[in-house]
Amino acid sequence: MRQIFLDTETTGLSPESGDRIIEIGCVEIVNRRLTGRKIHFYVNPERRNSIDAYKVHGLSDEFLADKPLFAHIVDELIEFVRDAEIIIHNAAFDVGFLDAELRRIGRPAFLEHGVRVTDSLSMARDSFPGKSNSLDALCKRFEVNNAGRELHGALLDAGLLAEVYIRMTRGQDSLVIDAGDAMAAELAARPIDFSTLTLVVIAADEDDLAGHAAMLAEIDKASGGRVVWRMPAALPDLLAMAQ
Repeated sequence: MRQIFLDTETTGLSPESGDRIIEIGCVEIVNRRLTGRKIHFYVNPERRNSIDAYKVHGLSDEFLADKPLFAHIVDELIEFVRDAEIIIHNAAFDVGFLDAELRRIGRPAFLEHGVRVTDSLSMARDSFPGKSNSLDALCKRFEVNNAGRELHGALLDAGLLAEVYIRMTRGQDSLVIDAGDAMAAELAARPIDFSTLTLVVIAADEDDLAGHAAMLAEIDKASGGRVVWRMPAALPDLLAMAQ
């Protein structure tokens, strides 16, 4: 499975108001492994940065003045992402800007170029409702080292998102291939003989039972007395599930 992690930096927050893309970074993984393939562009937006945007990415108007226009890098970008799943953090933002740039040069919308988009921010919100799910917060939660992220950068953020996504989707601890992987795969493939295994069963003592009862009482209280195991109508279904 081929996946591209994409991030952009922009002159502001609103493509409808004329804000433009100034940086694009993409990192490729195949079958949940970094391939080493990536693309990175700085783009001349043909307008000035907003002050707030400059504080986020640190890319000055002077630095961007001699960079290529979006029209000059679009073919390489589209060729790189074609036929891949594109993972973007807050996808509506980046796709909105990409669509505006494509529309400006008479090209079809981003999703019409053989790509499908997954929003990692929506995934994180489903997994961690009510918590901060910014890329920085997710890096901290999944112990991804983002010590070098003093300013936002499209390629840096795309790489961090790749690491976060693998951990968030219960993958291996890292995208880095090391010598231990081959050994782990070999051990996993060996059959295990359970015939001589003796399982030790430890029965709950009075303290354990009392603690369990207290926990159930707390759950019952928090739900307003609506826990299913106390509802007579739900008992047949619960018993059937246990069988």
